[in-house]
Amino acid sequence: MEIAAKENEVTPEIAKDLGLLSEEFEQVRSILGRNPNFTELSIYSVMWSEHCSYKNSIKWLKTLPREGAALLAKAGEENAGLVDIGNGLACAFKIESHNHPSAIEPYQGAATGVGGIHRDIFTMGARPVAALNSLRFGDLQQEKTRHLLRGVVKGIGDYGNAFGVATVGGELFFDESYNTNPLVNAMSVGIVEIGKTVSAISHGAGNPVFITGSATGKDGIHGASFASQNITEDSHEDLPSVQVGDPFQEKLLLEASLEAIKTGAIIGMQDMGAAGIICSTSEMSAKGKHGMNIWLDKVPARQQNMKPFEILLSESQERMLLVVEKGRDEEVNAVYEKWDLHCVQIGEVTEGDRLKFFMHKELVADVPAASLVLGGGAPVYDREYKKPDYIDRLSNFDLNNIDQPVDLKSVALKLVSLPNIASRQWIYHQYDSMVGIGNTSTNTPSDAAIIRISNSEKHLALTVDCNSRYVFADPNKGAAIAVSEAARNIVCSGGRPVAITNCLNFGNPYNPEVYWQFVNAIEGMGMACRKFNTPVTGGNVSFYNQSADDGPVFPTPTIGMVGLLDHFDDRMTLDFKNPGDLIYLVGESRDDIGSSEYLATICGIRYSPAPYFDLDEEYNIQKAVQQLIKRKLIESAHDCSDGGLFVTLLECAIPEGWGFDISLDESIRKDAFLFGESQSRIIVSTSPEKQDDFIEHLLSKNVDFSLLGEVTDSDLIIDQENWGEVIEWKKLYDKAIGEVMSS
Repeated sequence: MEIAAKENEVTPEIAKDLGLLSEEFEQVRSILGRNPNFTELSIYSVMWSEHCSYKNSIKWLKTLPREGAALLAKAGEENAGLVDIGNGLACAFKIESHNHPSAIEPYQGAATGVGGIHRDIFTMGARPVAALNSLRFGDLQQEKTRHLLRGVVKGIGDYGNAFGVATVGGELFFDESYNTNPLVNAMSVGIVEIGKTVSAISHGAGNPVFITGSATGKDGIHGASFASQNITEDSHEDLPSVQVGDPFQEKLLLEASLEAIKTGAIIGMQDMGAAGIICSTSEMSAKGKHGMNIWLDKVPARQQNMKPFEILLSESQERMLLVVEKGRDEEVNAVYEKWDLHCVQIGEVTEGDRLKFFMHKELVADVPAASLVLGGGAPVYDREYKKPDYIDRLSNFDLNNIDQPVDLKSVALKLVSLPNIASRQWIYHQYDSMVGIGNTSTNTPSDAAIIRISNSEKHLALTVDCNSRYVFADPNKGAAIAVSEAARNIVCSGGRPVAITNCLNFGNPYNPEVYWQFVNAIEGMGMACRKFNTPVTGGNVSFYNQSADDGPVFPTPTIGMVGLLDHFDDRMTLDFKNPGDLIYLVGESRDDIGSSEYLATICGIRYSPAPYFDLDEEYNIQKAVQQLIKRKLIESAHDCSDGGLFVTLLECAIPEGWGFDISLDESIRKDAFLFGESQSRIIVSTSPEKQDDFIEHLLSKNVDFSLLGEVTDSDLIIDQENWGEVIEWKKLYDKAIGEVMSS
């Protein structure tokens, strides 16, 4: 059957309008052996967008470590990473971005980001048990920033709370580079029995293809293409590209899909996220080396007279594509009918590699599946890159040109009131951190979220981390720090790091300076992942995070890490436990305030080197603390990061209302000692009775450590100067963001 000649009237100009380069248009013509029609051109425009094809990033992504003893699926093989966590169970996890939609419509942009990442998990047969998020916004003093923050937080909270999966952790960072283009990265974590997963694959000629879940509408059309272009002042006109979510529908889809998988009748299953039906059909077909005939007029639609390309490209939420074993469709239909969801056959699997789409028996598109996907015919580019000019400015930074503050307490008061340092309780109080069946958060103060695994003595440790300012200053070192800090948070919580997922947020890849940031960040990330034996299980690349007014956002390679506690007794919290306990610093403080919040915000120095970091030193310190916890030699552990030593100590003191009495290191600048952010440092407390064994252990590990002081009843004492009661500092720390958001 031939496509009508009138459908073939497309031009290179139309292709350009759809986001295809002139050489890509010619490549499409070569693949098809003819001019594509508009529907086919639309198919290639979304599937070859950066969001779907990774055409500008895959070369470097392949250099990341993607193998490990615990991995049950290699990166890119499934919808999410899958690692063995013992007792016949596996953990499925992934992080993805929903940046551009959230910049235009923050509530739905964030909500559908949460819904989409959860579908990636339960599509594999895993039940989601936890969610995390990593958020970046501009200047909080701007009303636009507050509007975006309110919408995003409410969208995450409303969707997650209604869907019934606990939001257990996250991070938040403000910088003017995100004024126009916020970053909204959502992570989901699920549990599944090993051997009971389902793959995103299609095979077996004659097997029926079903669509289930919500009806298909015009929301989200060209959403993948929208995410693969810069944000402009006219981007609000692309509002139809933002999807609309329904968490209650997704809950039904979750339960029905997990029950359908148990029938054994499902050959393959994939959620319809970016690029909708065309993405699901092409990826499943290419993986299974089969084709499909799809009847678009059979797709349940919310709107009348939808065109073929609209049905194919729609990103309406809460939808799944299923390939079912022939003759067993009634079993599957019965499950979805029980959950009051339609399950409609829209096609069948065919021999060969062709995807043929029909509308009222008319062939409207005919393309080879492999030509659409990564590793098939999708283009792969090796972009030019060069070191940005601003990097040279960093070498001009001289610590001696920064005056030391006379009043350290005044600096500390300002620091704990900054949005990047203050408590995030205004945000997390909007999230339900305990909802769910069986698997619950321990909800105790620790560097990583600790999740109980039903019917197992093991616990998951989860975190998301990235200091974007460090990556801006030195992408290689900054990305390595992001991995290391994630591992440090896992270790300080009593776990051992297992694997990571990443969300790589950068500006326009056609900008050589942006691409230099990307390449160097990948190299630093790979180096650290190899050191900690935390392979990359997959994730997301989000380019084009920039605008004409703000330029590129800070490079932000967000790390989502999963760790494991073998026993609940291994859990460690960050809070001081008893007055009289001794406070030690494991690691070494240095005369370093580079890229610290203190230097950037209070001193107003935007360009400075990344903080001190040595990967071998970091690794050894983490191993030493891991063993301190195993041997029950410490009462608390908290990594020293944003805000430096003083903020770390304050966060240890606040939960139980204890204070601390410490002495400064006279060999180091006082501001560097209290507020510098040099890496590889962990604050621990130990009882006097365990001090000798504690010291003996650290001496045997050949790591630096020093006694800072001791836990007190309530006052904060710095070098014999009383800075007041912890309760007063807590009030300041807790209210800072809330006060701004209520203004």
